[in-house]
Amino acid sequence: MLSALSVGLLGLLLGLKHATDADHVVAVTTMVAREQSFRRAAWIGGLWGIGHSLTVFIVGGAIVVFRMVIPPRVGLGLEFGVALMLILIGFTNLRGNHADEGAQGHLHPHKCKTRLPVMVGIVHGLAGSAAVAILVLAAIPDVWWALAYLFVFGIGTIVGMLVVTGLIAAPVVYARERSLHFQRRIRLVAGTLSIAFGLLLAREIVVNGGLFSEVP
Repeated sequence: MLSALSVGLLGLLLGLKHATDADHVVAVTTMVAREQSFRRAAWIGGLWGIGHSLTVFIVGGAIVVFRMVIPPRVGLGLEFGVALMLILIGFTNLRGNHADEGAQGHLHPHKCKTRLPVMVGIVHGLAGSAAVAILVLAAIPDVWWALAYLFVFGIGTIVGMLVVTGLIAAPVVYARERSLHFQRRIRLVAGTLSIAFGLLLAREIVVNGGLFSEVP
């Protein structure tokens, strides 16, 4: 028998876990590596979680309510979009790092634009909505309980990403206070990691997933 407690705990715990998925952590790490304050870095994690959770609730909710079926090629295409996004923000990080090195040792203040982490969260949310909704339908057939689960799952994801971002931001901010050169190295590593992970994910989707094959 379903209860508010069981649905709430399940959604919260799985939402917390979902925030630690590798592609999520890589994307947020790449964005946070460019920040200069703990508060601003945590804000990025929160915005990512909001964008991701809203998308999962809206798209996943539509799948739950209308019993929509997402074609495999569409699902793979959305995952491929995540891979391209990781490559793009990785290059953005490397470009910013190169610009800083040519700025005579002075790190220009970086204004955190809200739309980037929100957009990254939305892309991740679109790619994961179908899988989350299918799992919800299999475990929770009642529509209202399923929607409640998606809502709490989103809250858990936001909280989880705030925690993850805080853990990532602490050494980055510390590095900035101790050594500007060391912070640049962190940004270089984060950008390179994002590009490499994006390329590996893209290869997995195209080769093993068969995105461009006749039967994906």
